[in-house]
Amino acid sequence: MTQTARVLSIQMGRVRPLMVGERKLMSAIGKTPVTGAALAGPLGLDGDEQSDLSVHGGLSKAIYALPSEHLAWWQAQRQAQGVTLFDESLAPGYLGENLSLQGLLEDQVFIGDLLRFDEVVLRVTQPREPCGKFNAVMGYKQAAKDMVQSGRCGFYLAVDVGGTLRAGESFTVEQGPQAVSIAQALGHKAWKHLR
Repeated sequence: MTQTARVLSIQMGRVRPLMVGERKLMSAIGKTPVTGAALAGPLGLDGDEQSDLSVHGGLSKAIYALPSEHLAWWQAQRQAQGVTLFDESLAPGYLGENLSLQGLLEDQVFIGDLLRFDEVVLRVTQPREPCGKFNAVMGYKQAAKDMVQSGRCGFYLAVDVGGTLRAGESFTVEQGPQAVSIAQALGHKAWKHLR
């Protein structure tokens, strides 16, 4: 069975200072939407940056995708923690995602699946595992744990065939081995360091 979904928006970021507690670190977690097309190559989107290449970026984590359906849930979590006082919605890219997807959740996508666009082919490699920078951006200490427990993590993609991506573009999901879903992989890997 072929599943179809689409990219609502594409985001990129530059490395800049981020306060994590009392420490000032460099991060590119905050992404902003781009207008027009974005060029995807082996190491990600042309113009997107990562600050710590030992844990972000590279061939297997070239692009980070997040289901846009999760943004309202994350906003509600922040409000429950007293981080936001108003009912503003989180903008695409706030959680560090390059691609805001619609119609493809973590329990529907498996490691090895291919996302086929008009020009580009992306391969699902692994779930996002949150870090302390994620807690800092979200504004509360339990954010990483909430990501793991809820399974609202998104996933990393390798670029198998490079080319141009566009916001609004639809894609099909070509099933891979279907051995481990992103939701299953997150539960297996990430719980080890959050216990």
